[in-house]
Amino acid sequence: MKVILLENIRKIGSIGEIIDVKRGFARNYLISKKKALFASKENIKQVEIKKQELNKKDQDKKKEAKAIQEKIKNKTFEIKKLSTENKELYGSVKPTEISKVLEDKENIKINPSLIQPVKEIKSLGNFNVNINLHSEIQEQIVIKVVPQEETN
Repeated sequence: MKVILLENIRKIGSIGEIIDVKRGFARNYLISKKKALFASKENIKQVEIKKQELNKKDQDKKKEAKAIQEKIKNKTFEIKKLSTENKELYGSVKPTEISKVLEDKENIKINPSLIQPVKEIKSLGNFNVNINLHSEIQEQIVIKVVPQEETN
């Protein structure tokens, strides 16, 4: 299915580009999230007109992502979790928890879907986490998992 991209998407394409993708991906993700339009003649004309506006929006998003990147660059964030004696966690640290910590500590709202731990966080220690701030800007932070003191 041919679609026209309305924003830069990593590993897929850039604004205004007409790409061929699987029908399900186009309908369920690209079109439903307003990241693309069905490639009809009318839509192609509309996108050509909107292209400058979309590029400007993308540049604004990129500036915002750069500002966030500067705030969190080379930082370590601490998360307290209940753990067993052999340093394993009850459960694991999820991207939603990391997002909440970033919001509390740095006042930065990052969608949990943009947060990708390098490996699952299921024990105490330091873990690298990749954050996709923009299609061209990624940052890596360290999450330090420490034991939570049990209160009786």
